[in-house]
Amino acid sequence: MLDITKRLIHEKFNIYNGYKYDSDVIYGDTDSVMIKFGNDSREEAINLGKEAAQLVTSKFKEPIRLEFEKVYHPFLLMNKKRYAGMHWSNPDKPDKIDCKGIETVRRDNCELVQLMVKGSLDRLLTSFDKQGAVEYAKGMVNDLLQNRVDLSLLIITKGLSKKIANDSEEEEPGVTKL
Repeated sequence: MLDITKRLIHEKFNIYNGYKYDSDVIYGDTDSVMIKFGNDSREEAINLGKEAAQLVTSKFKEPIRLEFEKVYHPFLLMNKKRYAGMHWSNPDKPDKIDCKGIETVRRDNCELVQLMVKGSLDRLLTSFDKQGAVEYAKGMVNDLLQNRVDLSLLIITKGLSKKIANDSEEEEPGVTKL
């Protein structure tokens, strides 16, 4: 279905068919497709997204439907299931910064990493300030090296996956004693 969707998008949304740019499917996963239409306007991107959703939906049998959800502008794609972008459902006002699979939403990093990534992304996505994002991250690293960071920000909490035996009991087979 992803291959068919990609083919439909490329065949329809291109210069040959009267569109300003050739479209490119830059991401496709089980339940989402992200398309770069090449346009400059968020309103136009929303309209193209809705048109693409209708086209793709018309080619599949019920109950399969592709719905327009949002425009990301700007958008950072690190790799599969790891991206961030400014989420727009209305062309006049952004909804939020949306992050998937990166350190701001993952629970296997300390809070300092989450704060640094969030602060850097905020500078990149809201004001397009690349240098400000780099300086923010450098400042946090410098604060860490100068011991100016609250140690509670460095704690990583994880649950144990195996039962722990008491010291007074004999070890049970398959139980790890810490």
